[in-house]
Amino acid sequence: MKRASLEHDPCPVARALDAIGDWWSLLILRDAFDGLRRFGQFEDSLGVAKNILTVRLRKLVADGILETVPASDGSRHQEYTLTEKGTALFHVMVGLRQWGEDYLYPKNEPHSVLIDRKKNQLVRRLELRSRDGRRLRPSDTVVKKTVG
Repeated sequence: MKRASLEHDPCPVARALDAIGDWWSLLILRDAFDGLRRFGQFEDSLGVAKNILTVRLRKLVADGILETVPASDGSRHQEYTLTEKGTALFHVMVGLRQWGEDYLYPKNEPHSVLIDRKKNQLVRRLELRSRDGRRLRPSDTVVKKTVG
């Protein structure tokens, strides 16, 4: 069953899900943030069928999240790199990672963690803060529609 497009939905969450909402796309982005660049690397990491990977990569490129560039080794291959728009998803990916760490692993079950390269320490938890620095919870926010 083909899903309906949400690209014109008035909700920013719906539009974001239209661009990156399927699990293969998110896993491709995870791997891109981890430094994978070639089709074969994504294929090996994900174990996904070539046709599915091809469709997802093409969509991420069409949506301006990834771009294709000549291979860094000078070969005839192409590589996929994150665009500015794609790199801006870093906080989203870290938020998903941290939520998964908090709610999907029993205590003491090994899993990957995100490390600050410079300090070689765990990355601090994401927090949403107001303009004046207060930590915000869901009850502290409201969605308002903008006009034009």
